[in-house]
Amino acid sequence: MKQKWKIKETIKRENELVFQLQENAILESTKACGQILVDSDSLAFIYLLEKENEYVYLEIPEKVWKDCKEAVDSNDAFFVKDANGEILLESFKEEIEYLIENIRGNGNYGEDMEKAVSSIFLQ
Repeated sequence: MKQKWKIKETIKRENELVFQLQENAILESTKACGQILVDSDSLAFIYLLEKENEYVYLEIPEKVWKDCKEAVDSNDAFFVKDANGEILLESFKEEIEYLIENIRGNGNYGEDMEKAVSSIFLQ
């Protein structure tokens, strides 16, 4: 079974948006894969991380999308952080922009996902 890590909160820094992980997630030996998937059922984006030759899903829920949009619009860098350190989420901006454009008017992602993305990212 794949691990799924949840974001506890976002932290805004100058030219950066940081996703603070839940307490039981440990970034040690984790690498960013530079790819984002869509989880229409959970209304979330999933950034792929790799840890010990397995994928870890970083769930980016709708509750933090507004912060993501502001960071994308400002051309900020994206990071994920645990209690001991942080890693850069490579290609985050490019991937999220591609998916947002793909979801626009595309019923394949489900009506709820399309509405949620439109209401936040396409305003």
